[in-house]
Amino acid sequence: MHPERASLRGKPQRGFTLLELTVVLFVVVLGFSVIGLNLSSGSDSTELKAAARDIVSALRYARGQALMAHQETTVAINLSDNNYMVTGRGKLYQIPAGIDVTVVTAQTELTGEGTAGIRFFADGSSTGGRITLERGNATWKIDINWLTGQIELESE
Repeated sequence: MHPERASLRGKPQRGFTLLELTVVLFVVVLGFSVIGLNLSSGSDSTELKAAARDIVSALRYARGQALMAHQETTVAINLSDNNYMVTGRGKLYQIPAGIDVTVVTAQTELTGEGTAGIRFFADGSSTGGRITLERGNATWKIDINWLTGQIELESE
């Protein structure tokens, strides 16, 4: 008899039973499914947040252009088609379907065709206003200060 085998027989064998491994595997799969459900249900709010950040980016770009070029720059939001455009750029930016957009701005920036604008002046000031994006229970508000042209994004 080998001395190694003799020492192995004296110790109880350690390990996990098949039942224990199955329970652990079930808990891990359950955890991943809960995470997956949270991620998929959050995609609407993620898309809403991304759209709000894109609009903030366009507003900040327009303010920067107004300051650098010393001329007025406007972000025109078409509420009926859910898109917007920045003066000087030929590109039309689409807001994802299902996102409700509301714009509060100066009376002079509203047109009868469902378009509202936020205008930035050469000194950095603006017409000011608020853009609200909503989908379901999620809401993001973009506030534009008329005096400084400062743009703030906040969720509700």
